[in-house]
Amino acid sequence: MKGSLGVSTTYQDLFYRTPLYNGKMSKSIRSILSFNSCQTAERRLKIIEFHTKYGTKATKDAFQISRSTIYRWKKILKKNGGNLDSLIPVSRRPKRIRHMHTPTPIISFIKDLRERYGHLGKEKIKPLLDEYCLKEGISSLSESTIGKVIKRNNLYVKTNRIYHDPTSKRGKNRLNYKSKVKHSPKVNHSGYVEIDTIVRFQDGIKLYMFNAIDIKLKFQFSYGYTTLTSMNALNFFKKLELVYPIQLGIKTVQTDNGLEFLGVFDDYLQTKHIPHLFIYPRCPKINSFVERANRTLQEEFVNGNINLIHEGVSVFNAHLMDYLIWYNTKRIHSALGKVSPIDYLLQVLPQESQMYVTYTNN
Repeated sequence: MKGSLGVSTTYQDLFYRTPLYNGKMSKSIRSILSFNSCQTAERRLKIIEFHTKYGTKATKDAFQISRSTIYRWKKILKKNGGNLDSLIPVSRRPKRIRHMHTPTPIISFIKDLRERYGHLGKEKIKPLLDEYCLKEGISSLSESTIGKVIKRNNLYVKTNRIYHDPTSKRGKNRLNYKSKVKHSPKVNHSGYVEIDTIVRFQDGIKLYMFNAIDIKLKFQFSYGYTTLTSMNALNFFKKLELVYPIQLGIKTVQTDNGLEFLGVFDDYLQTKHIPHLFIYPRCPKINSFVERANRTLQEEFVNGNINLIHEGVSVFNAHLMDYLIWYNTKRIHSALGKVSPIDYLLQVLPQESQMYVTYTNN
């Protein structure tokens, strides 16, 4: 697979060309990111294995599936050299899809209104836009379409919203936030991970990205989903655990107060005895490390590859893995003395590497 950065990479290359490379770990990464995440592919493999053992008639009776379908799946698997990923269903999404095209003068008019009058809502913009379109002799937009234009063109205006000060007495008197983190953490050890979400919209398609960073090591891992749920948060965290390069694992998790970080996600952390710390409400500066990582991720990858979600979130994630390989093994960080996270781990914290015990200098 040709990476977006011009380097030939696959999921198995996450730590390729570094002393952390290990075939067993790479195989686990590839498995969790592809085949094991697709229930349909697992069912197809189960049917193929059943057919090999019991024959066509028994398979047709047991799974209510035609003979031609069984042999078609077996042919695909054989053609791809037994690669299980070939059993993952191919997207049937049309190659040509309809896109909403809005005349530039209308977009400019809505943008001007919101810049002049703040966050003017779609219901208030509607009569003004009707009057403008009538004057210009062009068709107007419905109220719901105006809302879509605002979202798709990101016609939002910065406000002078004041965030809560976690040290203020007023905040202490109103609510008890003794259990909340009130300041950006200062730690000198690995294992402290901040996790946050990034939400992007592209032509009506929603993309939710979970992003995690070890604030000491600067090791970063991200993954995209089409929905924002605690189940997906848990799925992301388990992927993070697989690729996390520290031997002792994740020691502390810090998040905001989003619902996606409650439910099964929080229950799993409690089961693993991993402290789950929440930041003070509406104080993103407390999550400063992951907030900065979010900005870097968007500037260096998301903004230039957001159109990939039209081909499916799996395609987007495949290219994202290429970027993360480069980010963790090649991109230098000033906070680490201008070396990559993996190089820093090998140079400064080799005893903490989970692969260090198997590493040999060959």
